Amino acid sequence: MDDILHNLAGRPRPTPERPFLGLTILVVEDSRYASEAMRLLCLRSGARIRRADCIASARRHLNVYRPSVAIVDLGLPDGSGLDLIAHISALQPRVPVVLGTSGADRDTAAAEAMGAGADGFLPKPLETLAAFQAAILAHLPDTLRPKLPRVAEGGRVTPDLIAYREDLSHAMDLLAQDDLPVGYLRRFLLGVARSAQDGALEDRAKDLPPATLDPAARLALHQFLSHRVAGLPLAM
Repeated sequence: MDDILHNLAGRPRPTPERPFLGLTILVVEDSRYASEAMRLLCLRSGARIRRADCIASARRHLNVYRPSVAIVDLGLPDGSGLDLIAHISALQPRVPVVLGTSGADRDTAAAEAMGAGADGFLPKPLETLAAFQAAILAHLPDTLRPKLPRVAEGGRVTPDLIAYREDLSHAMDLLAQDDLPVGYLRRFLLGVARSAQDGALEDRAKDLPPATLDPAARLALHQFLSHRVAGLPLAM
């Protein structure tokens, strides 16, 4: 298992500027844009990040090592993040900090995450370094905490718009499927929209029905997403 938990003497010492030095954070997130935001927050906090985009991938990570922190999106393509939170929370040795994250209604999503066994909840969008660090430090064991006063930094992170383009392209691929997963698509677009603070996309996501999407509505949403993608930078 991960030496972050079992070889504390050999890990880098955290500092006020980099309070998570020596920690490994597993981020389970299907949105490339939200995942990139987490990567930047981890980088500026000194943490090593490992990423998974679905439950199956996260379980493969957990079979190899134990992270210091796990951050799990509640809406994943191959199942509910709540089930993964319950699984991670029951592991022995336990992952020291388990947090849920979602772009859905904050109070409802937070209650669901805590009910599944999470220690806390990170609402989307989460761009402020100080808020990110505070949410983790609130639950971090004393053995993993920095000993000196933390330098609270309120700076924001700005993920690359290429990641946002990839999220919208993924949504367009979902729309092309014969068996369209409307519920998952709605949750995915809502999370992406709130992470990117795209009000027009958020309104579109809220208007999606819970189960089925007729051909006209499917075409209209595809055209909307296509127009947005056209205005975003291409990957080099």
